[in-house]
Amino acid sequence: MAAYYRALPFANGLPSWEPEDAAWHGGPEPWPPQRTPASVEQLERMAAADTKDESFHPIATFVDGRCVGASATISFEVTVPGGRTGRMAGVTATGVMATHRRRGYLRRMMQAMFDAALERGEPLAMLSASEGSIYGRFGFSPATYRTRWELARHEATLLPAEPDPGTLELVDATQARKAWPLVQADVCAHRVGELSPLPGRWDGLTDEADGTNGPLRYLTHRDQHGNVDGIANFRLPWSPTTDHAGILVVESLEATNPVAYRALWGLLIDFDLTKTVVAAGRPRDEPLRWMLTNPRAMRITRQTDNLWARLLDVPRALTQRSYLTPGVLRFAIGDDRMCRANNRTWRLNADGPMVTCVPTDEAPDLTITLSALSSLYFGGMSARHLAYAGHITPHADGAIGQLARMFWTDAEPHNSFGF
Repeated sequence: MAAYYRALPFANGLPSWEPEDAAWHGGPEPWPPQRTPASVEQLERMAAADTKDESFHPIATFVDGRCVGASATISFEVTVPGGRTGRMAGVTATGVMATHRRRGYLRRMMQAMFDAALERGEPLAMLSASEGSIYGRFGFSPATYRTRWELARHEATLLPAEPDPGTLELVDATQARKAWPLVQADVCAHRVGELSPLPGRWDGLTDEADGTNGPLRYLTHRDQHGNVDGIANFRLPWSPTTDHAGILVVESLEATNPVAYRALWGLLIDFDLTKTVVAAGRPRDEPLRWMLTNPRAMRITRQTDNLWARLLDVPRALTQRSYLTPGVLRFAIGDDRMCRANNRTWRLNADGPMVTCVPTDEAPDLTITLSALSSLYFGGMSARHLAYAGHITPHADGAIGQLARMFWTDAEPHNSFGF
């Protein structure tokens, strides 16, 4: 395991992401920060935890007995259109040593991970792409997005609303660790694209300071019956310059209903002795904008793709979700070089109580690339844009419109944390 970790950039203090401003980073400086190489003790602790984790599936490449590449999948449940959850293999912690790149080792690891995921009954793979040019050749394509937005406190006025029957409370990390699973469970049940958190997801919450960033603060909302229905983690980082002083950074905020959502934001956007509110990793269709007297006050300052999707088993993946508009669609796939069973014409029938997707000898209504179908899976991408870009070729009148209507979801898919 120590050799496995040393093949990964993060364990060696090397960049594991492009050193750019990221939409899930609330600060003004480039992300990620420089890391210190992991010590022997840290590697041992990581190995002890990972080998006990049944959801963690590591894989490595060895050349002459030396580990030169590593990756892993994590077994998740993800909420799909219709509110059900589907099994998903989350690809993570991927790297090939600089001395052994461009030799096909990453492709061989990907193939082995896809095969293993299919054996476990996981018809879908997802990842966060460190570079946009790497993972498309394996069939992955953007499926969800994240934004970073900010607003000036003096512009942040909420529209009038009924009085809040609940209460807000600043709590410590111990209380936050208890509150987060309760709120997140409700969020997962209703938000397409959200991941079901693994055990221990919030164990690291602490009241200790993090360098000059200061400690995380925790704000909860309880309804009139005393039940927690919203929570936010935020920071008040110190800055050596006046340009970045007085910023309140919201690292995460979730609520189970509009009343709690409005109450949490109402306090955070009018926090004493602050000038600017920054929120990172937020949905593109943040409802807060429509609660402001001046919707322009909320300015999106960064945006990036978040999770990339890849269908491993097309019929199983398509039948575990539902479709907003009933219909029948025949489509052909012919470009999947890694899961070749997907290459044929399929008949998707969502016109009854049960969704089916079976092979057919009928003429297809359209031909679609595997990556385009993967992007459309959660319902947040445009079928017309993908067709315009050449990823979908219609063979029947109205085929693109039918595809768009069937796969679209409202609201846009989003997931709140990475892996």
